Amino acid sequence: MQRLTPPTFDIKSARVAVLMGGLSMERDISIMSGTGVLEALKSQGVHAFSFDPGERALGQLVDEGVTHAFIALHGRFGEDGAVQGALELLGIPYTGSGVMASSLAMDKTMTKRVWQSAGLQTPKYHLLAGHFESDAAKDAKLKEVADDLGYPLIVKPPHEGSSIGVSRVNDFEELQRAYDIAHALDPDVLCETFISGLELTCPVLGDALNAQALPVVHIQAPQAGYDYANKYFTDAVQYHCPSGLSPEVEAQVQALSVSAFKALGCSGWGRADLMLCEKTGKPFLLEMNTSPGMTSHSLVPMSAKAAGMSYEALCVHILGQAKTHIQRTQKSQATSAKTEALG
Repeated sequence: MQRLTPPTFDIKSARVAVLMGGLSMERDISIMSGTGVLEALKSQGVHAFSFDPGERALGQLVDEGVTHAFIALHGRFGEDGAVQGALELLGIPYTGSGVMASSLAMDKTMTKRVWQSAGLQTPKYHLLAGHFESDAAKDAKLKEVADDLGYPLIVKPPHEGSSIGVSRVNDFEELQRAYDIAHALDPDVLCETFISGLELTCPVLGDALNAQALPVVHIQAPQAGYDYANKYFTDAVQYHCPSGLSPEVEAQVQALSVSAFKALGCSGWGRADLMLCEKTGKPFLLEMNTSPGMTSHSLVPMSAKAAGMSYEALCVHILGQAKTHIQRTQKSQATSAKTEALG
């Protein structure tokens, strides 16, 4: 592993809010992630405390003298650019990607469009946007999608994470049910070709100039799949890190993950999820997580450990790269100072 970028500020003199909880369907997982991060930072002498944007107004961060925010939020209003934009307005440096990259990565359809434009391989897909005029119109469209993509295929809400609302379908009746499940969570529904093969994930640290991949993790899930329950609440999933891939394939997956990270404009840290096609041996990008889990079952700490980095060191490194992404002009700085003076 290459030398990591040094911290951009003195973390021991910072007052750090670990943002956890929030308003998304992944609230419980976020609290688990944030609690782990908070304990790790405090163990390293960082002045950190928890802050739940689902229960408190973000403006209170200023009132409490917060200098930096560690975003341990997952899903909507935490990973989608919303809280990033609020922190930019407050002038508080934060961990992870900026507003645009966060928003793009949270929208799986836009992510795929960006990757395709950059020549990066991702499964073929159809987006079913909005509502249908009738059940007959919906069924006709679903049949058209199935004819084009073939079975099995994957159905998911494009603005959720942690495999919430994701289904693998093998026939039309399953496709109808899967559509209804996803559509109950999101007005849009994403259908994509199922890639049979190895399920992989690859964390990335850094920014566009110095992004580097951590070791690849090979995920072996039980028959039920790598769903929400198996991700966080069972020990049924087997994780392999080192991945067991050949050095050449491991390097290929890492290079693709870094390219995917850069194409979206991500920074700080992230995690690419991929499938290695058993027929062609080629990796396919599924999605990019810009605020990955940091629980006891999470994959970024597992990969970092394989690279010789402890959980505590990983948290400190991520915090050390916290920043705002929108440059403030002299006018905006003056306006901010005037606002503070007024009170």
